[in-house]
Amino acid sequence: MDTVDILTRLRASDVDQATFDALRITIDRLCCEYAYMPADQLLIEGRAWLGRVAGLQNQRLSLAQHREAISLAGQLALLVGCVEYDSGIRRQAEATRQAALLLGSEAGNLGVQGWAYEMKAWFALTSGDYRGVIAAADAGIAAAPRESVAVQLYAQKAKAWARIGDRQQTEVALDAGRQLLEGLPYPESVENHFVVDPAKWDYYRMDAYRKVGEDQLAQQLASVLRVDGDFDGAERQPMRNAEARVTLAVVAARQGDLDAALAYGERALSGDRRSLPSLAMVAGDLGSVLQQRYGTVSEAQEFLQHLRSLRGGD
Repeated sequence: MDTVDILTRLRASDVDQATFDALRITIDRLCCEYAYMPADQLLIEGRAWLGRVAGLQNQRLSLAQHREAISLAGQLALLVGCVEYDSGIRRQAEATRQAALLLGSEAGNLGVQGWAYEMKAWFALTSGDYRGVIAAADAGIAAAPRESVAVQLYAQKAKAWARIGDRQQTEVALDAGRQLLEGLPYPESVENHFVVDPAKWDYYRMDAYRKVGEDQLAQQLASVLRVDGDFDGAERQPMRNAEARVTLAVVAARQGDLDAALAYGERALSGDRRSLPSLAMVAGDLGSVLQQRYGTVSEAQEFLQHLRSLRGGD
């Protein structure tokens, strides 16, 4: 073959660009539905579409299309891994996360690589491995320093430092993330789970401030983030709202209002769509306050039993 023939074959494809456009739209939709779609349904859909993308490799693709298919598979693997972890399938979630990291590396997609490290930081955070959170976040920031995911990696560092008890390092991480976020364009799809917008950043600040005892700031952020839902009563961000309610419950308990604390706490635990590891972690803050201050009150003990059952289903 001469040079023209070689180039023609490299650019030849059995799949048109409209197929890839449709895949990108579908993946964005699934990532937006992560917040509220039932986990079992989203897991089925995510795995099915991952299989479809993998099936493209059986067709003739151009080099550019091959790279894009690998990148799209990486994005789907991130989503599937998150839902697996939410559902308590931890070993499978870690395997899926590692696959996403490899796919992101092969495709040269820094965002996918960064989010794979962010998942590692999240797994470590909910397992109580706070130094592991910092190490994973630093690795992700090194891999994708100017990507949107780096903002969330700084947030995970702040949450870890807050739990270690280092207020100064918590503020350093929050300041670094805020500066990076302010330099990024406002995202087109704020509902996408793998997009960081100012509201999501405030949600992470809320968590850090609750842990370091800045009750007024945490309460202000939680009051803004907690919304009642759509016109039909459905919540578009049930997991975010649940953690905001836990924050309001913690502040109420610290201020001596047990009834409000229990009301917020029970509402937080009653949602259908939730990330069990994350919810159990933040609800544990409320459990600690209730045990310390209201350990002999029967209503508080009932909530603590509810919380223990939640952790047992983790």
